[in-house]
Amino acid sequence: MSDSRKILIVEDEKHIIDFLSVRFEQEKILTEHAGTLRAGLEKALSWHPDLVVLDLGLPDGDGMDFIHTVRDQSDLPIIVLSARLDEMDKVAALDAGADDYMTKPFGTEELMARIRNVMRSRQRITAETEKEPDEERFGAMTIFYKNHQIFVDGKEIHLTRTEFSILEYLARNAGKILRYEDIINHTWEWIDSGSIKKLQVNMANIRRKLGEKPGESTYIVNELGVGYRMR
Repeated sequence: MSDSRKILIVEDEKHIIDFLSVRFEQEKILTEHAGTLRAGLEKALSWHPDLVVLDLGLPDGDGMDFIHTVRDQSDLPIIVLSARLDEMDKVAALDAGADDYMTKPFGTEELMARIRNVMRSRQRITAETEKEPDEERFGAMTIFYKNHQIFVDGKEIHLTRTEFSILEYLARNAGKILRYEDIINHTWEWIDSGSIKKLQVNMANIRRKLGEKPGESTYIVNELGVGYRMR
């Protein structure tokens, strides 16, 4: 990572803040920290970090509110670092727009690897977006890639950042079967035991928002046991 990188730590446990700050300093990463939801939102929207490491259990609110608020205004990468172990907490955070999710206790080097993966993914998506056409149509659906907007029958459909990344990947490869593993690598760049479940949850939300009913495949076909294909 270059020395211009900035990471915001939204966490109320001092020993974790101190530990991460030292580790990031070793990588020449500038850091700021906030111990509350309110302070975290203020710094995220004013300091303009390159990435946020976010705890969900904050003294004045839930970190999920942080994700929702930030996602309404920016594509700021967010990695959740939480003691919540339930799978549905992970799915909810990822579905809301978090880029990755790690549970406490955590391995520092794994966290650093995930940070690098998220940053590389964001750089790659930006580069690909600059090369590809800005607008494509699929039947009644129109995708405006640069503005991250989708319209079906003239009505705007609101997707999370993760959902949009998945749909964009399928759309730019329309007609091709994309394996589950390829979509996961493109979206999260990290495969774990819950990856297929994460993908299925996000895909179900995408199809529901596009107006597809169970059993329909107006836009997206599920090639069972293999992957997905955009018509």
